[in-house]
Amino acid sequence: MARFKGFNTIGQHKKFTLTDRDLVIRDLLNALNIREGELPGKPEFGTGIWNYVFEPNLPETERRIVAEMQELIDADPRIVADNINAFSQENGIMIELRVRVLPNVEPETLKLLFNEESNTAEIV
Repeated sequence: MARFKGFNTIGQHKKFTLTDRDLVIRDLLNALNIREGELPGKPEFGTGIWNYVFEPNLPETERRIVAEMQELIDADPRIVADNINAFSQENGIMIELRVRVLPNVEPETLKLLFNEESNTAEIV
């Protein structure tokens, strides 16, 4: 039986229900695709990672990206980050996450690309 159940229309054709891991990952991607301040009525929701896409690839920039990602993950009690790394890419930022989607104890690695060309965050 599903512990978490939700609704999703992105990439879905007939079945719009997502459960457990798939729902948590979709919710994380949704939050990453909302720039901080864009959501009406919730100016604190979203991420500022998009502000770093064209910044120089310096340790301080990487630290800020990792801190921003950790803050976003900490806001969702269904997911725990074990490790976060950020890398500069040709057309954006790659973030490699080692996460556990609760109640699972097995960690998994997610690679997220903040793609400036398509203006989306996506799993690669």
